[in-house]
Amino acid sequence: MFGGTSVMVDDRMVVSVRGDGSLLVKVDPERSADLVAREGAVRAEMGAGRDTGPSWLSVPASDDRVEFWLGLALEHHAAALR
Repeated sequence: MFGGTSVMVDDRMVVSVRGDGSLLVKVDPERSADLVAREGAVRAEMGAGRDTGPSWLSVPASDDRVEFWLGLALEHHAAALR
């Protein structure tokens, strides 16, 4: 579906490594704007001009903070289950 390898937790996708090496990360939508402004991510798109919404961010392959982004995704996942 996303053209990459996805990591699922409790039958929900939390991250996906795309074919180009970028990381698709599901985060708390309320933190999205701050993460885009401060951390170098961008709002993800599912094709040109098709916004995925504020929960999904695309992190460039050059960003070596995989643990940081995975931590955010797992934090959001755990909060969504409460």
